[in-house]
Amino acid sequence: MGEWRISRYSGEDNCVEVALGPAAKIRDTKDRSGGTLEISTRSWEALLSALCRPGTLDLPQV
Repeated sequence: MGEWRISRYSGEDNCVEVALGPAAKIRDTKDRSGGTLEISTRSWEALLSALCRPGTLDLPQV
């Protein structure tokens, strides 16, 4: 499994971390021992792709 990485666009402890490998593992930087979400790398790539094209997401306005 890869090492944990934090987005360069976030603050020191106001983000999520991701570790890439056979699966993508995601955790909260403020609660690292609170649990880890594990998804397939294919799902991770689909999420990133959708986030890079915000017009394709069907999210409610906040």
